[in-house]
Amino acid sequence: MAWMAWTWPTAIFFCVIAALLIVFTVLAIKFPETPRKGILQIETTRGDRLFITLLGSAFINLAWLAMGFGPQPYAMIVCFIYALAVFRWV
Repeated sequence: MAWMAWTWPTAIFFCVIAALLIVFTVLAIKFPETPRKGILQIETTRGDRLFITLLGSAFINLAWLAMGFGPQPYAMIVCFIYALAVFRWV
């Protein structure tokens, strides 16, 4: 890890995303899913909803930093609630 000067939180972040991609790939193989329409009226699969969640969470964290709301772990709570909403209604 020294060649990129990574910190442990950064390495954990990317490992979690890699693990999510592996889990969602295994789920797609074992339990194929047909796309469903949610509140946005677009057809999405689990992978699409994961992508929407990751993208939205990035924007939530950037906005949290820009507005100086406080400690970043609270932003992760907001991201978790956002992820639950995306997987439930999108």
